[in-house]
Amino acid sequence: MKALFWIGLAVLILGVASLVVPIPRSQREGFRAGGVSVAVETQHAQVLSPIVSVVMIVGGLGTMVAGKAMT
Repeated sequence: MKALFWIGLAVLILGVASLVVPIPRSQREGFRAGGVSVAVETQHAQVLSPIVSVVMIVGGLGTMVAGKAMT
């Protein structure tokens, strides 16, 4: 099953990338009084938890091995 191997490779690459590439997040807060509104938008980047990254890497490797074993 070549598709299973390629899916595993994609998950593996995403797992490795999640260790170093931050995910941007933005939050908007404010208030409105009559016709006037005041808002503040804050932005920060957050890296995914290393545990989630390891699970993705191991899952990708397992899926690749399973895909190779079926051929």
